[in-house]
Amino acid sequence: MNVQFYTRPNCPLCEDARLMLELVKEDVVLHIEEINIEDNDDIHEKFLLRIPVIERDGVVIQEGRIDYPTLLEVFTS
Repeated sequence: MNVQFYTRPNCPLCEDARLMLELVKEDVVLHIEEINIEDNDDIHEKFLLRIPVIERDGVVIQEGRIDYPTLLEVFTS
């Protein structure tokens, strides 16, 4: 399963989200495309106040505070 992980450097919430994704990867096969929002002006404008954001097939799964139970439920259903 492919997911996009929108992040930026020096973001503590992003670090927490990365850990949650790694935990979920122990239970579900995931390919995580990590996207630094600071590399693209359009993406930066879209996600600046929302990161971290986890998206699958163009649908936002979670943003801000990311939690394991929600990710696991979405990725296993």
